[in-house]
Amino acid sequence: MNKASINWTNMLLFSLTPVFAMILVPLYGYFYGYDLYEWLVFIGLMGFCGMSITAGYHRLWSHKTYKAHPILRAIFAIGGACALQNDVLHWASDHRRHHQHVDNNDLDPYSAKRGFWFSHIGWLLRDYASGAEDFSNVGDLKKDPIVMWQHRHYLGLILITNIALPAILGFIHGDIIACLLLAGLLRLVLSQHLTYLINSLAHIWGQQPYCRASSARDNPILALITYGEGYHNYHHAFQWDYRNGVKWWHYDPTKWMIRICSLVGLTRDLKRSSFAQIEKAKLDLQYRTATEKCKSRQASDKWHQLLEQEYRQFLRTLQLWSEHRQAWYEARGQQIQKTREHWDQLQLRDRYREMQYRLKMQRRRWQQLMRKLAKPLPYPA
Repeated sequence: MNKASINWTNMLLFSLTPVFAMILVPLYGYFYGYDLYEWLVFIGLMGFCGMSITAGYHRLWSHKTYKAHPILRAIFAIGGACALQNDVLHWASDHRRHHQHVDNNDLDPYSAKRGFWFSHIGWLLRDYASGAEDFSNVGDLKKDPIVMWQHRHYLGLILITNIALPAILGFIHGDIIACLLLAGLLRLVLSQHLTYLINSLAHIWGQQPYCRASSARDNPILALITYGEGYHNYHHAFQWDYRNGVKWWHYDPTKWMIRICSLVGLTRDLKRSSFAQIEKAKLDLQYRTATEKCKSRQASDKWHQLLEQEYRQFLRTLQLWSEHRQAWYEARGQQIQKTREHWDQLQLRDRYREMQYRLKMQRRRWQQLMRKLAKPLPYPA
């Protein structure tokens, strides 16, 4: 079988820039040093590029998880060019095909099933059939004037943002070379490879609490260096959600930025999965895993019956909780004018709280059952 032809532009870019960064950046630092201003410019442009990819290329344009003001879209388009990860049309087209055909070696442009190297950067170095240009899945983006403006002027934008911008910032401070090396070269290499870790390492290392239909995994460590993109199993299960880190304590600065922008009118129509949808996904996966475990251990029929009973009960409790929660929030949002309406609202509140408690107890029983199944199985009482 013939190998795909080498893409010499990408081969030179991804081969030479890391080499130059590893040699020139420390050499200049050794002889001349870098000061606080230059490091702050480096950090600023790292964040600018990173958030333009995660909030712009990924969650806005690829998945349409929210809508953004033209000013914000223009900023993301410029920052994406600075990241030098291709224009929005190419990036979103590849990413949509990745989700549609995830782990399919023939159709997924950066299938993790072809190994770490391929999914991280190998897919960019040769003209593989799986990565052939095909804009049939981004017809909606062709109607976006900012996306098309970036597409037409991409080369000029990457030269301005990667060379002219660091040089100007360096000129202001009196050291053009230092800013070109830190905020230009080193920033470019690091920002590219941090993004590519989501294609590679986030499909190898981590947990799968929501879905095992793909190799995607949740990894809070990766989230720390990828602006919250490390919760990748959740993302593949709920790709329409503007959040990747669904818990309030999950480190997801992209989510926080999108939310903050909504408070000042720069973003709107933020899509999110409901608590019930998320809980059901986890429950279904745990049930399938437990069922397979019971079969492999040749557990008694009573274990199968107990598992099925608890699963069905959990689903019913979750559905009831969801209905009561919806009723309570709707009632709470209405203006209370009469005493009877007030008492009706209090009753709704009390029923909702009761369902909250029942859901909590049901979840506890389910977790106890899962812990028992993790051990040698006794005969159930």
